Amino acid sequence: MSRIGESQRTTGETDVRVRINLDGVGSATISTGVGFFDHMLTLFAHHSLIDLEVEARGDLETGSHHTVEDVGITLGMALASALGDRAGIERYGQALVPMDECLGQAAIDVSGRPFLACEVPLPYASIGGFETDLLEEFLRGLANNARLTIHLRMLAGSNPHHVIECGFKAVARALRAAVTTNPRMPGVPSTKGSL
Repeated sequence: MSRIGESQRTTGETDVRVRINLDGVGSATISTGVGFFDHMLTLFAHHSLIDLEVEARGDLETGSHHTVEDVGITLGMALASALGDRAGIERYGQALVPMDECLGQAAIDVSGRPFLACEVPLPYASIGGFETDLLEEFLRGLANNARLTIHLRMLAGSNPHHVIECGFKAVARALRAAVTTNPRMPGVPSTKGSL
């Protein structure tokens, strides 16, 4: 059974299309108009082993907020579609990722209950058109629309570029573990019988 999801979101501010394959090899075709965000989504695909196509057009003249948030929302919807009833997956995933002076910790539960705890202190800055406060906005859109519980903490780090990159990598690695299929778990990984 293929685990492919597609979603499109069109608003007065953005037009976003996302396609994912959970059983891919981490290939990425990304175009958002925000250079640093394209880089983050490319490495997100690589480290999660999820094939990812993202095409987004947004009102970048006002900043990248709407584009980044709506990509998170649309990616979350595509992920929910690809997961289906969530049967046969590990459900939980965690990662501890070192990157230069940074150390990021992410834990994910494909729980069906959206929640985000993002403990990543960052000074406000713009990196390649990406405002630093948008890390949390992207993750909130992803968590709410894929119905994930995501905890991300930065245990060390000072360079905002490195901190954000480490956060994306940690979440990607945790997601990779959580959506991996387990042949010993043919049903939904919950005693409730649904997620």
